[in-house]
Amino acid sequence: MQAFEIQSMTCGSCAGRITKAVKDLDPQARIEVDLKSRTVRIDTTEDSPSVMAVLTEAGYPPQPLSA
Repeated sequence: MQAFEIQSMTCGSCAGRITKAVKDLDPQARIEVDLKSRTVRIDTTEDSPSVMAVLTEAGYPPQPLSA
């Protein structure tokens, strides 16, 4: 499970775009979004640099959180 803080994620539309970006990379990924804390937890087979790249490309640069 990978966890990220995404300060630019402020609303449900942001969460939807983040979910779509991750699902485009890995359709089987499980994504948990917490808008209040602006965090995302992603269960995926993709590596962290790949996930971070698609989130940044979508306009939501992530900061990794320690487990």
